[in-house]
Amino acid sequence: MPGAVPTPEDALTVLDAAGVRRWSVLVRSALGSRRAEIDELNVFPVPDGDTGTNLYLTFDAAVERTLAHEETDGAGALLDVFARNLLWTARGNSGVILSQLARGLADACRHLDVIDGPALAIGLARADERAWQAVSDPTDGTILSVARAVSEAARTAADEGLYAVALAALDAGRLALSRTPEQLPVLARAGVVDAGGAGYVIMLECLERLCAGDDGRVAVGRGSAERSARPRLPEAGTAAEVPVAVDTDAGWTGPAYEVMYLLRDAGDEAVGALRERLVALGDSVLVVGGDGEWNVHAHVDDAGAAIEAGIDAGRPHEVRITHLLTDTQRRHAEAEVEAEVEAEVGDDATAGRRPHGPRTGIVVCADGEGLADVFREAGAVVVPARPGLRASTGSLIEAIHEQHRRGVDGVVVLPDDDDTELAAEAAVRAVADDGIDARLVRAHSAVQGIAALAVLDPAADVASNVTAMQSAASATRHGGVTVATRGAMTSGGECRPGDVLGVVDGEVVVVGSDEVAVGGEVVRRLLSGGGELLTVLVGASAPTGLAQELAARARAERSSVEVSEIIGGQHVYSVLLGSE
Repeated sequence: MPGAVPTPEDALTVLDAAGVRRWSVLVRSALGSRRAEIDELNVFPVPDGDTGTNLYLTFDAAVERTLAHEETDGAGALLDVFARNLLWTARGNSGVILSQLARGLADACRHLDVIDGPALAIGLARADERAWQAVSDPTDGTILSVARAVSEAARTAADEGLYAVALAALDAGRLALSRTPEQLPVLARAGVVDAGGAGYVIMLECLERLCAGDDGRVAVGRGSAERSARPRLPEAGTAAEVPVAVDTDAGWTGPAYEVMYLLRDAGDEAVGALRERLVALGDSVLVVGGDGEWNVHAHVDDAGAAIEAGIDAGRPHEVRITHLLTDTQRRHAEAEVEAEVEAEVGDDATAGRRPHGPRTGIVVCADGEGLADVFREAGAVVVPARPGLRASTGSLIEAIHEQHRRGVDGVVVLPDDDDTELAAEAAVRAVADDGIDARLVRAHSAVQGIAALAVLDPAADVASNVTAMQSAASATRHGGVTVATRGAMTSGGECRPGDVLGVVDGEVVVVGSDEVAVGGEVVRRLLSGGGELLTVLVGASAPTGLAQELAARARAERSSVEVSEIIGGQHVYSVLLGSE
């Protein structure tokens, strides 16, 4: 066709199992060498942006698990094994989305010995669908936008051969990546592209190199040299302003119920209609799976309608409902909902839920030995986690199983940071297949996790504990003191590397040079709206006496406040603060 790029002389016409294996090793090497570059695509001037590290660790561990697997015949079968391993090793939200991209590609190619151009195009389109399905509130300007552009370009080149599809996917991915700042103002103001999208483009670069005939031992060459250049990642820190996320939760004001169930006998079209109905009913919608079995999750006010939607789509089973209300509201609503569920799905679907006072265990992600000890003393299974080493889905699954082996009937999972929530959700869904009742409590900070722990009642059922713990976490305002590692314009003013930053509910509110002064302002703001208890979680880098000085300032601000000091040992933040 006019203007088409010539196919390299040594280009592959199909991708076999050996090719898939070389691709995975090539991607691991590329992500390893460029993870710091992706980590720098961070809109927050604090060293907690670790998308590149998450992607590398996810891929590295999955490659090791796959290479240790017995030889697999066929490219599709190997992709299937690799996709399962990626979900197990997924770290951070980016790692989970990456696993869903791989899952979609594997779904389309599972029964193929070799993958040609049309099969690769279908696989990239299915990968796009699975990635979008994995996120309850998908946003343009992210890796999802890159996946959508790749899908569309691959389809147009499907009949031109394997290399043409790989090249079209790469070119479209690069262009979509460069446009992410136009779609997401937070990226535009920070002067960066989406970090997850950058990681996906690197995967596509490796695919194009391989399909061009590169055996993976040379960086560029043959017909693909010009197009194998690194993704054009803008320099970090060049923006005039860096916005930050603001957590506005001051209490549980969302939908009343968390509804989860497994769904059988539902086709893709029915599942799509189900997803639309659940989105209309509430939020936090997740419908993922395939091969005749889907995991369904949603927060809704009408639990019966959410289950009815599942009945219309297929056959729901292992139905679980968590009341996300206050105790008083829950008591009034419980009988009504139980009766409604019974009427909708009958005894079989509700039989798996335990009716009488089961014991509850807890799994927690913790950054710092002091914090981990606090949770262990409460009987938790602790998964070590911090920026740069987030908890993987597999480690959370293993922790849930360990807690379950202790004889508990239900398990609460506390990821304690936003970037581990998707991995925790995936772990909760995975153990449901083993008959384990695990539930997620969303906490944006370790101090919110401590507040949730304070109301845990091991003798109560898991649903009641989730209600109480979510309410306690959401009602706790959180803040911290840290040091900027890059220049930026924040809502608290311009900062330079080395400046001390005070953060309240996810927003930089003060920039200064003294940790005591900045911390004192954070304390003042946390207590300005009231508060009877201030938790001070002391980090590994905290100067001597900082916690005591902040406690004194808290009592000066509000004489009746009780101050609880915990040596947490966390990274990044010299102190984390929580006001209840």
